[in-house]
Amino acid sequence: MSEPDGLPLPRRIWAIVAISFGTALFVVDGAIANVALPTIARDLGVTDGEVTGVVTVYQLVMVMVLLPFATVGDRIGHRRLYQSGQVVFFLASAAALVVTEFWMLLAVRALQALGAGMALSVSAAMLRTIYPDRSLGSGLGINSVIVATSYAVAPTLGGFITEQFDWRWVFVAAAPLAIVSLGLGRTLPDPEPRPGRVDWRSGLWSALTVALLIGGLSVATHDRPAIGIAVFAAGVLSAWFLVQRERGMERPVLPVDLMARPAIGLSVLAAVCAFIGSAMLIVALPFKLEQGLGYGPGEVGLLIMPYPLTMLVVAPAAGWLSDRISPSVMGVVGMAIAIVGLAFVALLPGDAGAFDIGWRLSLCALGFGLFLAPNSRLMIGSAPRDRSAAAGGLLSTARLFGQSTGAAMVGLILALGAGLGPAPALIAACLALLAACCSAFRFKATGANLLRKPRHVDVVR
Repeated sequence: MSEPDGLPLPRRIWAIVAISFGTALFVVDGAIANVALPTIARDLGVTDGEVTGVVTVYQLVMVMVLLPFATVGDRIGHRRLYQSGQVVFFLASAAALVVTEFWMLLAVRALQALGAGMALSVSAAMLRTIYPDRSLGSGLGINSVIVATSYAVAPTLGGFITEQFDWRWVFVAAAPLAIVSLGLGRTLPDPEPRPGRVDWRSGLWSALTVALLIGGLSVATHDRPAIGIAVFAAGVLSAWFLVQRERGMERPVLPVDLMARPAIGLSVLAAVCAFIGSAMLIVALPFKLEQGLGYGPGEVGLLIMPYPLTMLVVAPAAGWLSDRISPSVMGVVGMAIAIVGLAFVALLPGDAGAFDIGWRLSLCALGFGLFLAPNSRLMIGSAPRDRSAAAGGLLSTARLFGQSTGAAMVGLILALGAGLGPAPALIAACLALLAACCSAFRFKATGANLLRKPRHVDVVR
């Protein structure tokens, strides 16, 4: 019996609404706290360096749990895990209102990240079940619009709440989105638990490895480069041994069986490179605009807006095109455009005005936008249906690991005291070139055609 090709209408529409609210929930919560950090530091009596732990703990816990929970989702059912994660997040958000000490806030953020990681580990797998194969790219494009919009709204919302209310409400602001998503949850794909046991040993090992890798980079940016490099090296060594162990597993927590396929393995590497590059651009830009060009914080927020606004237009179009044109070809074209845009950002003149900055950022966003949704489509669509959660966990891990690494690399450049200059944009351009090479090799390795048949992904060998 063949598997159903997407949910029937009108259930599909309500399921899209439910998962869109869920996506917005976790994106807003991940980005809303940045504006409130100085206020939190003053109120709880911690330093500016210590208060950044509010963001670091959230990112670290989330990326640690993605792959282990993707396996759990296969065992208990994707919808059940997704909604359980939303409940955990909601309860943690309520606990934020009674925070009186900094350690309590860190604990709340860790619990929120745990809930977010539980849900995000299976969200991409559910998208594949919600949409028909012929429309998966369009679905991922719509999801990219939700992500970009939420990222754009979060800082403004966070600033308004911090100015008008107690800062604790910043960590509760996204909770209503959880209520809406949970209310529509019955329209999501039905849970389909699969037999087997959860390999908790590999899950904990995977989480520890990610913690060492990201933690090492973070430590290296805080005046402890030698310790940070040593921790990162330990993470690399741990990853090598974990890969050797997982190769012998039938359904590994670290999906080495999927990464061995060119369409998926090269997509993961390309995604990591692209997310590191885009994160370096976005994190470094405020420093360049404020310290290098003399703009104020309020002006910087407006000057950066062309990037998310361009993404809002490009992402759905790229997703729609990826249902009709080879994602590998779109990846090469997108990264080529991004490389040109990043080169222009590196050459930004010292007296640059809003127009000079805006068209450069729009060019970068056009390139990254043409790349990300098609690359995600190929990664998710190329996995067997019963391994969709593992592929989705890989996608989310690549995104969060890339973003965390990109931010850490900018911090490391700043810690070295050499100033930013054109370095972040040039490094990002090199990473975009590597992502383009991955897309080109993937096109050759999978034997894909320029134009795609509507209901099939690139051929996987």
